[in-house]
Amino acid sequence: MNLRMIHPLDLRQGRVDLSHGAGGRAMGQLIAQVFHAALDNEWLRRGNDQAALAIDGARLVMTTDGYVISPLFFPGGDIGSLAVHGTINDIAMAGAEPRYLSASFILEEGFPLADLERIARSMGDAARAANTVIVTGDTKVVERGKADGVFVCTTGIGVVPAGIEVSVERVRPGDRILLSGSLGDHGIAVMSRRHDLQFETQIMSDSAPLHELVREMVAAGGADLHAMRDPTRGGLAATLNEIAGQAGVGMRIREAQIAIKPAVNAACELLGLDPLYVANEGKLVAFVAPASAATVLAAMQRHPLGEDAAIIGEVVADSRCFVQMTTEFGGERMVDWLAGEQLPRIC
Repeated sequence: MNLRMIHPLDLRQGRVDLSHGAGGRAMGQLIAQVFHAALDNEWLRRGNDQAALAIDGARLVMTTDGYVISPLFFPGGDIGSLAVHGTINDIAMAGAEPRYLSASFILEEGFPLADLERIARSMGDAARAANTVIVTGDTKVVERGKADGVFVCTTGIGVVPAGIEVSVERVRPGDRILLSGSLGDHGIAVMSRRHDLQFETQIMSDSAPLHELVREMVAAGGADLHAMRDPTRGGLAATLNEIAGQAGVGMRIREAQIAIKPAVNAACELLGLDPLYVANEGKLVAFVAPASAATVLAAMQRHPLGEDAAIIGEVVADSRCFVQMTTEFGGERMVDWLAGEQLPRIC
């Protein structure tokens, strides 16, 4: 699906709105028609969440991200640990080992120093736990009312093991689609804190670094591990549609194989949300050749962050790049992009 050609943006009089940063179709159009058009190069064209670079014989991966989550503190994490985990995960989705991070802070005048220290300590703890180092950074302060407390921008660098090539362009018909665990935990945890919602069971964010899980998957799948992506903004649905369009394939998934915790499912029903579109921060989707799918799945299930992993579908030949789902009742449903996002500012 060419997002440059479908519903062209009004670049003369149009305005940015929240949907342009929410992981859905509108964000894809903004990236394709503004940023890719202006900055076009071979790395951006691959459409990955990171760039694989060959420098003096070393194979490096570089990624960057910005974090504007509201609220800053939520069940299971905060903007500091989330920034570290999210950056590590984008590196890991290329099969790489994360090594070094940078962090840039945009602070609003009047932001409590106690909260800033808490965030900084959380970042440091998360980085050390993942055996990575924050080696450089920057701090800017803007006038009161010009930001929302604090925004964090991070960049990460990792090293790709020899013989590993993990990229969306390698996805092909027949690949099995593996999901590492249950959906929607992060989005609902943030939503509950943002709106002070009380549930019988507290829902915790799944924010976690995935590089150790990925290491086990790489060891088990080798060259048969074709691609990975963490389904953050826009959830599983946006991730599958994005990859289908980039790889020029279709996908068929099975609802019965997709894990959703009962508390998350109940919260989604109460709030009118579809868990397929809710953000995650500690899950991944992998595309694996059929011969190695069972082996990679077993390796995932042996790791604490992959205990609930399952094969949820397969890649099919489809020039329309449709993602379709067989429901638990045996029916068929299109899983399309959302124009924007059910939950803005979720990461």
